[in-house]
Amino acid sequence: MNIANFFTATRMVAAPLFICIYYLPRYVGISEQTVMFILIPLFIYMEFTDFLDGYYARKLKQVSDFGKLFDPFADVFANLTVLLAFMLSGYVPLPVFIIILYRELNILFLRMLARGNGITIGAKKGGKTKTVCYILAEGFTLLIELLIAFSLAEKIVTDMMIIINKGIYWIAALLSVGSFIDYLVSYRKSIRGKSKN
Repeated sequence: MNIANFFTATRMVAAPLFICIYYLPRYVGISEQTVMFILIPLFIYMEFTDFLDGYYARKLKQVSDFGKLFDPFADVFANLTVLLAFMLSGYVPLPVFIIILYRELNILFLRMLARGNGITIGAKKGGKTKTVCYILAEGFTLLIELLIAFSLAEKIVTDMMIIINKGIYWIAALLSVGSFIDYLVSYRKSIRGKSKN
């Protein structure tokens, strides 16, 4: 396993660790403050590895068809895990989670379909944009959790932030649908181009 794929793999390990730690206060009795000190660095690490795997893949010339599939799969795995945790806590509206879940499952199917036709679908600008929106929304949720855990803001402030946060999640859902359409159009063009050749 090269270093780029190693960072991708650690993101997949960190994701289930995130959701387990997130629910520790409910089942083990660890304080929410302690959990925040663990969750925030873990979340930052998860997102930073997304930069590191791409950086080292390009720098060390380790870009591969496997990496092009493994990296977005790890992104989906990590983001859906975090979104699930926040959906169960009421931050992510259920319809938003379903839209994003279905989008990601359909993209995975499309990638497998493309692979079967000898086409590798790498990350596109629209996909990267929706991922950034996922990260912003999730990071904002963690900020809200931090403010609540340490009583750093009035309830009226955090309630308003939660409403804004849900709006960001809706934007992320719309961007995810838009990027899926972009991938679908790109795949159809690739299939047509291949059939002509």
